[in-house]
Amino acid sequence: MTQDGRFFMGIALATGLVISTVVGARALVRIKSDNTIQVTGSAKRRIKSDLVVWGAHVTAHSSTMKDAYKQLAAELPKVTAYLEKSGIPKDQIKVFSITTKALHPHDKEGRELEDTISGYLLTQALEVRSSDIAKVGKVAREVTELMEQGVELESDAPEYIYTKLGDLKIQMLAEAARDSRVRAEQIAHSTGAKIGPLRSARMGVIQINPADSTEVSNEGNNDTTSEEKDILTVVASTFALE
Repeated sequence: MTQDGRFFMGIALATGLVISTVVGARALVRIKSDNTIQVTGSAKRRIKSDLVVWGAHVTAHSSTMKDAYKQLAAELPKVTAYLEKSGIPKDQIKVFSITTKALHPHDKEGRELEDTISGYLLTQALEVRSSDIAKVGKVAREVTELMEQGVELESDAPEYIYTKLGDLKIQMLAEAARDSRVRAEQIAHSTGAKIGPLRSARMGVIQINPADSTEVSNEGNNDTTSEEKDILTVVASTFALE
């Protein structure tokens, strides 16, 4: 078969089978007018987070800043003591500086009277960073015990992070590139053509989703809500057709 014949046969095949699916990702195949083929390869891995970051905020409010500070100074040690008693090492607990907010009354129309101060709200944040995901998750769920004791505490949702993501991305992009070549070879073989040199390669956005999620974003996803995640990488490669 002539080169032109293989080329037009490739166009017919690509028209009928333009979309294929691997590991839940769409792979687009295009035969281009310059006798090249563009294929999107993909790679998918299940990863488990190895770091958890959990934050909480202790608040105190009073009509005077001095009294609000006294309340906060009395409540914060209760929280840190609770965390240490629950098995969180002291060096994994970070305490941030106090933030202060003046409180203003409102008139009958609901407008804030900025010239009048009715009290002060003081907030102090804490953060726990640990590789013991199970323990920190348990503490985050059970910290309501402190609230029942009267401590004004607001607990954030834990963030789950995979710290080796940089190296893994490089490996997976290589896998996605190899997958794109395999796809191109399969398409070309079915038309009697052969794949030539790589002309170009373009990395797509990386999707990191909760396990078994198929959500896709143009900007890429970076889930921190779940301990187990699926990471998906794609590479669009253009090869010469021979």
